Amino acid sequence: MVTISQDIPAPDLGAELTLSQAINRGLARALERDPRVLVMGQDVGALGGVFRVTEGLQRRFGSDRVVDTTLAESGIVGTAIGLAIRGYRPVCEIQFDGFVYPAFNQIVSQLAKLRARTLGQVTAPVVIRIPAGGGIGAVEHHSESNEAYFTHTAGLRVVSCAAPDDAYWMIQEAIASADPVVFFEPKRLYWRKGTISDAARNPFSPSIIRAGDAITIITYGGALAVATDAADQLAASGTRCEVIDLRSLAPIDYEPLIASARKTGRVVIVHEAHTAGGLGGELAARITEECFYSLDAPVLRVGAYNLPYPPARLEHEFLPDQARVVDAVTRSLNW
Repeated sequence: MVTISQDIPAPDLGAELTLSQAINRGLARALERDPRVLVMGQDVGALGGVFRVTEGLQRRFGSDRVVDTTLAESGIVGTAIGLAIRGYRPVCEIQFDGFVYPAFNQIVSQLAKLRARTLGQVTAPVVIRIPAGGGIGAVEHHSESNEAYFTHTAGLRVVSCAAPDDAYWMIQEAIASADPVVFFEPKRLYWRKGTISDAARNPFSPSIIRAGDAITIITYGGALAVATDAADQLAASGTRCEVIDLRSLAPIDYEPLIASARKTGRVVIVHEAHTAGGLGGELAARITEECFYSLDAPVLRVGAYNLPYPPARLEHEFLPDQARVVDAVTRSLNW
C-alpha cells in the first residue's frame, strides 16, 4: 500500500458530506495535489456524472484533466492503460456496474497483468470507479454486484466504500497506489451523510463498525447498512453483534476477521451479490480453516438469490434485507 501524502492539509476535516460529495472532494484533492491525475469517462465533465460525483471538477481543473469520453468502456480503459504507461494516473468512471463488461478484457487481461508481465518495470496506476449494487430501482443492467469477477483476478486491488469518511480517504489512497484499483461505490449509499475525520489510519483495512461478543457479521458496500440495522435490532433483545466492514475485498486483511471469529465463535457474512461463487464463500472457507476449533457453528452466508437481477419492483424481494440477516444470526446462535 502507498500512503497518501499529507503535504497539503485536508480542507474537508470536520465537514458533513454525502458519500458522493466525499468522493468528489477526494478526487478534487488528488487532482490538486498531483498534475498527473486525470478523471475520464462518459459525461464526467459538463454533466458531472450520472450521480453527480464529478460535478464541478471540469470547471475547476479544465477539460484536459476531467475528460468527457465517448460511450466505449473498452476504449476508456484501454486509453487509461496507455496513459498510465506514459506516467499519468487516470481515474476512469464506468457509469453503471453492468456496463463494465465491454472493458472486462482490458481490465483482467491487460491492466491486471502489466506489472507482473514486465517484472515490475512498468506499473499501471489506474483506478476504475464503478457505481455498484442495487437498491435504487434502476432498470436492467444497472444494478449488478460483480465484485467477485475482479477479486478472482490476481494483480487487481478491489475496494468498496460504505461511508463518506472512508470514501474520501479511500479514493485518494487508490489514486496514490502503484497498482490498478477497482473502486466500488454503493449506489444506494450515495446520499448517506457522514463527517470527514483525520486519515491517521489505513483506509483499506477492515473496520469494526459495531463491537460485540455474541456473533461476528462481516459485510461491505451497500450491505453494510442492512447489517448494521440488523445488529441494532438484535441489540435491543440483548444480542451484541460485532459488525466488520471489510473495505478491501482484494487483498483481504484476514487478521481482524480471524480475531473476531475466535472471540465470538460465530460468523455471518452478508453481501448483495449472489451467494454462489460470491466473495462470501472465500471468506467462509478461510475463516473455517483458521478458526475451526474456535467456531460454535458453521459460517453462514446471506446474499442475493442465484437469479438474474429482477425488475425494479421486485428488487426488495431479491436483495438481502434486515430480516434475512436477523434470521441467519438467530440460526447461528441456536445451532
